Amino acid sequence: MEPELLADKLKEMYFNSDEGETAVSIHLFGIKYAAEIMECGASPKQLAKLAGVPETYGTEINKGRNLAKYVKLK
Repeated sequence: MEPELLADKLKEMYFNSDEGETAVSIHLFGIKYAAEIMECGASPKQLAKLAGVPETYGTEINKGRNLAKYVKLK
């Protein structure tokens, strides 16, 4: 998946998250799109920047991506 498409998904999840659930949404993004993030050629920090969210969320995306091998989405 192209970095721009992933950034659009991230932007949607970030801006549509419930109040107080922003970080959870970012972790969920990392879990849900872990394989695509690894293959897109952009770093989590770059994806955050492309999505218009704080670049510091790159760390949270990484946490979700790392959790992906241990959890399944409901």
